[in-house]
Amino acid sequence: MAGSGVDLVVSGGRIWCGRDAGFVEALAVAGDRVIAAGGRHEVEPLAGAATRRIDLAGRLAIPAFNEAHMHLLPYGLGLSHVNLRAEEVRTLDEVLRRIGAAAKAAPKGAWVLGRGYDHGALDVGRHPTAAELDRVAPDNPVAIRRTCGHMLVANTAAMRLAGIGQNTPDPEGGVIERKGGTLTGLFQERAMRLILDHVPVPDEARMVDGIRAACDDLASRGFASATDMNVGMIAGMAEIPAYRRALSEGALSLRMWQVLAGNPEGIAQAAWEQGLRPMDGDERLRWGAVKVFADGSAGGLTAAFFDPYLESAGGGTGVFCFPTETMHHLLALYHRQGWQLDIHAIGDAAIEQVLSGMEAADTPEHPVPGRRHRIEHCGFLNAGQRRRMKARGILPVPQPVFMYEFGDLYVTNLGRERAEAAYPMRTWIEEGHEPSASSDAPVSTVDPFVNLFSMLTRKTNKGTVLGPDETITMEQALHAYTYAGAYSQFAEATRGTLAPGMLADIAVISADLFSLSPEEVLTARADLTIRGGEVIFDRHGEVAAAAAQ
Repeated sequence: MAGSGVDLVVSGGRIWCGRDAGFVEALAVAGDRVIAAGGRHEVEPLAGAATRRIDLAGRLAIPAFNEAHMHLLPYGLGLSHVNLRAEEVRTLDEVLRRIGAAAKAAPKGAWVLGRGYDHGALDVGRHPTAAELDRVAPDNPVAIRRTCGHMLVANTAAMRLAGIGQNTPDPEGGVIERKGGTLTGLFQERAMRLILDHVPVPDEARMVDGIRAACDDLASRGFASATDMNVGMIAGMAEIPAYRRALSEGALSLRMWQVLAGNPEGIAQAAWEQGLRPMDGDERLRWGAVKVFADGSAGGLTAAFFDPYLESAGGGTGVFCFPTETMHHLLALYHRQGWQLDIHAIGDAAIEQVLSGMEAADTPEHPVPGRRHRIEHCGFLNAGQRRRMKARGILPVPQPVFMYEFGDLYVTNLGRERAEAAYPMRTWIEEGHEPSASSDAPVSTVDPFVNLFSMLTRKTNKGTVLGPDETITMEQALHAYTYAGAYSQFAEATRGTLAPGMLADIAVISADLFSLSPEEVLTARADLTIRGGEVIFDRHGEVAAAAAQ
């Protein structure tokens, strides 16, 4: 086989092939597959005159990252929205300055959209108000979404455009905040639709551009696979042909697992009626699941809990998006249709509503075991719920990075004890679950190295350590970011490891992660990303340079 059909050899550093496969010195790739993994003396003789070579030069190669829970199209479109994330914006004045600058640059009457503010991280410790947005953008409708994505603040022009007044009732599963008989501009959960339904929908070309931008960004971070967790949330059914066009035009460089918006206002039923079926598509674009929201976010006080939030944080037990009867009906419907259920539930009461609905849907005609239904986030659950999930093969799909970005707010809202027990990665792993690591971007940063740091340390961005017994090893963290994500998408037979026969989805990391301190992990970067033997990101142009020699 020497020199025959070998397209690529990777060597010169450690290659981590997966939890069970360990390390090798070299890989050979033919077409889109790994064909050999072992010592340099075994693999390098397979290369021929036309074989490309990647010299790791002491760097680390791993299976490419898999982003198991994010919102790819919204993330791509949001790259052009006003950035209000806490990494850059820590004061109310800066929020207003950025919104005001965007309004001045926009035509009168055009929407100004912002994303990512965290009221807990702002100097005022509260949400901006409609009146404050009015002062800097009096002639433009404005909507800014909190980082969790479960609430927004609109200005008066936006509310007027949406027909929102003092007597507008709260919709089911949503809250329109009023204080002293005055609208504050804050809309929570399903009430957001009252505003968002009036934001112009991007056309197909704009969506393709957003998909391209998101894919390029993720490829630059070492991802070859990702997810759009609520397809249809922005442009309805038009998002399906936009994705297909992106694939045909080469704008979709990642492998995608597509999850249809399954709330009644979503597109899942319409897509079914138009002939879309579970597992339609291929390795590049697969339609596999349906998402329904059970509750909100713990940072925003809308995740649904049995025990209330601290009185000092506002009290209450959160928000259920639907009555239990409605939720169970939706779960049973989509389960019978054959979709994987990817259901948003953060608080223990919401997890109970979802888990009991999945259990009720488990029938001899339509068994739950083997379906790999998922509870997305699954942040605050008890031991009994974990046992019931394990019994039916229901997967937790957490975002460890939430502990880094929101952990201190969890302490403020829920107290130290509940915050310490949140997102229990080590417990899940030891109990035999397959928790996948993900970011929920644009809710949190999509940077995988921040997520790895969080799993290794349980440190918040303020340095608070929450639940040190839930830290895991680098090997476990990478497994969660590679194999476990593929497993959650029924793809573990083809990706997530670098064993011979697997797809050659490879990330070359700037340093050996296994030899770095956790703090040094934060400075690591992806130098190369390969999808199926094809280079989709090359930070230093090294593959092109080698080819030119």
